[in-house]
Amino acid sequence: MSEAGVLLIIEDDKKRTELCAFLSGLGITVDARKSLTAPPEAPERSDGLIALIVAPRDGQKRLSSLVAEWKRRRPDLSIIALADGETAARLLPSLEDGTLDLLADPSNPAALYSAIRSERTKDEARRGIDRSKDSLRRLKKELALHLRKSRELEEAYDTTLENFMAALDLRDVETYGHSKTVARYSYVLAEAAGIRDPGALDSIRKGALLHDAGKIAIPDAILKKPGPLGPKEWDVIRRHPALGYGLVRDVKLVREVGDIILCHHERYDGTGYPKGLKGDKIPLEARIFAVADTLDAVTSHRPYRGPRDFRTARLELEKNAGRQFDPQVVDVFLGLDLAVWEKIRFETTRILPPFEDLRRPAPAR
Repeated sequence: MSEAGVLLIIEDDKKRTELCAFLSGLGITVDARKSLTAPPEAPERSDGLIALIVAPRDGQKRLSSLVAEWKRRRPDLSIIALADGETAARLLPSLEDGTLDLLADPSNPAALYSAIRSERTKDEARRGIDRSKDSLRRLKKELALHLRKSRELEEAYDTTLENFMAALDLRDVETYGHSKTVARYSYVLAEAAGIRDPGALDSIRKGALLHDAGKIAIPDAILKKPGPLGPKEWDVIRRHPALGYGLVRDVKLVREVGDIILCHHERYDGTGYPKGLKGDKIPLEARIFAVADTLDAVTSHRPYRGPRDFRTARLELEKNAGRQFDPQVVDVFLGLDLAVWEKIRFETTRILPPFEDLRRPAPAR
């Protein structure tokens, strides 16, 4: 990760030295400063910059005012506030209004590493999407003469979608790779359910890949909260299907993609959200996705339990058929050998960097 330079701003000399040593040990170029009253100068070619700021226990208004000015003068700047406990809670409004991009606990090396990776990858994904949009506008004028370029753009677009969701998954190392795995499950399950049209199958794959796109707008303090969520926090979480649908609607993706994003938390008995749809009122592709999503959730590692096997997942799906899941879709799943799903998980699982080796700052040089 040597390309991801950061600007480290912290008044405390000891903490600044420790954090600088830790980041340098990861191969990150660090510009460490005690304070900064003016935003960094924007280079001729902006490739984005990440600023790590240790938030003071008092003076959040001063911090927010300074950061807002930086954002105004340099829109490519990503700002991660390093805070924990009550200080982090006081900064939640700055996360919601976009003044801050992320919150990270400076005493948790894995969280800090993940936050930096997430911001760098999101910046690359955003620039990739901008490039794809520019290419698409040009191709509309030349489509009849440049079908080959159109196919190349489609491949680049798929790569951009995967990068976008990889950036989102990186916010939580416990669920990294979830989007790619559940996309493969959904494709295979849809095919087994009788969907044969290649375009429809690919749209279901894309919808499954993008199902949690709306979570990019959910603050880390809520999305990664270790304890139970309160009613207001659940209200924020429940917005993500509509937020994700709004995000892709302007890109004019096909119906199946939008249906999965908007309806992936609907339940067959009508107790889901955001619309409380019931039975066949839920789009078929969303009913297929619900089974694939639970299959991955049950067989994946979570902070509160280890991964369970596919037989346990099968029992979970059978038990909730007719309540959470479409019974016919569950029957389709039961008709396939468990080895099919085990093979997909093996092929899509990625191994994260060994954070155990990064828990202590590197010696000062």
